[in-house]
Amino acid sequence: MDFRAVILPIGRLLIIVALFMIPPAIADLIEGNPDWIVFATSATILVCIGALISAALDRQEFKFRPRETFIFVNAAWLAFSFAGAIPLYASGIGLTMAEAFFEAASGLTTTGSTVITGLDNMPPGILLWRSLLQWIGGIGIVVIGIWLLPGLRVGGSQLFAIESSEKTSKPYGRIEPFILRLLSLYLLLTVFCGLLYYLAGMSAFNALTHALTTVSTGGFSTSDSSMAQFNSLTILWISIVFMTLSSLPFLYLIKLAERRESPHPQQVRFFLLLILAVSFVLFIGVRDRVDAEPFALFTHAMFNVVSVVTTTGYASTDYLLWGNFAIVLFFLLTFVGGCSGSTSGGFKIFRIQILLSSIRALLKRAVHPHRIIEPRFSGAPVSPSVMEGVFVFSILYAGTFGVFAVIYTMIGLDLETAISASITAQANVGPGIGPLIGPSGTFSQLPDSAKWLLGFQMILGRLELIGGLLVFSPDFWRET
Repeated sequence: MDFRAVILPIGRLLIIVALFMIPPAIADLIEGNPDWIVFATSATILVCIGALISAALDRQEFKFRPRETFIFVNAAWLAFSFAGAIPLYASGIGLTMAEAFFEAASGLTTTGSTVITGLDNMPPGILLWRSLLQWIGGIGIVVIGIWLLPGLRVGGSQLFAIESSEKTSKPYGRIEPFILRLLSLYLLLTVFCGLLYYLAGMSAFNALTHALTTVSTGGFSTSDSSMAQFNSLTILWISIVFMTLSSLPFLYLIKLAERRESPHPQQVRFFLLLILAVSFVLFIGVRDRVDAEPFALFTHAMFNVVSVVTTTGYASTDYLLWGNFAIVLFFLLTFVGGCSGSTSGGFKIFRIQILLSSIRALLKRAVHPHRIIEPRFSGAPVSPSVMEGVFVFSILYAGTFGVFAVIYTMIGLDLETAISASITAQANVGPGIGPLIGPSGTFSQLPDSAKWLLGFQMILGRLELIGGLLVFSPDFWRET
């Protein structure tokens, strides 16, 4: 195990993270807020650390094998979460270290849960930094890592495979051209989203911060009331469109833009139909309980469904007031997630499709025991290795969620909050269920021990469990 191969790219990326602290420093400086010094100092510290690491290791030769790749991805998420927590902790908003780490991890993993109250009165630097953390976390860290790793003579395909849930053939001969297309699309979506938000009535600052957290499917807002602060159906529909687009496979969007044949459109169709169907069912189920015009109610229903399914975490209203039917439905949606290869977290659509296909094949074999019936995905048979991977992941997903929920009850959380906090952290959704951590609440009242654990569970969920848990296996560290 060559830790130099892990430390060098992290050092280089810390410099990139430091550069992202400059806009919040400028925003605070313009407003006359003294926190600009905090951001400037934090950036200077990270640049010095990154420069020292680069100077010490830059000209050395070492191998970057799969083991180093897994260690790098895990160490990078932890390092960037602590780095992102520095200005949050040192600023004047009064966060403990546990709360600062929770907030930074929530941002970088695009979870969107928060411990901060009084967002409407927060300095602009803090609000912008939270949004930038989510924008970086969506795909930025992976993109930058692959962009910098050629200096280590590494192609980058292994890292991309770790962040992507679905194994597809390489769309281009080398990974670098694809990453450039990916970053270009990400920037383009962000610019268009921000422009439309601005034209719909948001201030320039709100349009910028919400574009960053919409396209990253992160969900941080500039107000405790989230998207309800704007009281605009137009803004909600703009958000619906861009949350949905960002939850589709980016490879699909790239090839669609290039008018080339897109892989696995079945996943996209299933995802879009699921959103429409659940939104309509929710609208029908709550229309007698909510006093609102039909179009406005359907807009709020679809917005909040899309927000939860895409793991964004915005809220346009406290949907827990819509009754038990809505509460159960939103809790179930927390388990779903977006498409593979997108910025969304969660269980992912393609796994649900493979599980449903397996159940369908099992039922058909029960009726026709002598026929050869295989589970299929996008018109092709599902290989045994993929099936095994999906089933193992499903068991691991449920087991990890359950273990953390039990731990949270031991810490002192009530059962509803413990279960909801565990799944919303693991699926990177954001708001939970219940009065404490629901869409109108925050995680600020939870004990610091729970905040530390939730931060780590967010990172574990972002790495799709296996990538994070693998480093705890003795076999992983055993030399072969």
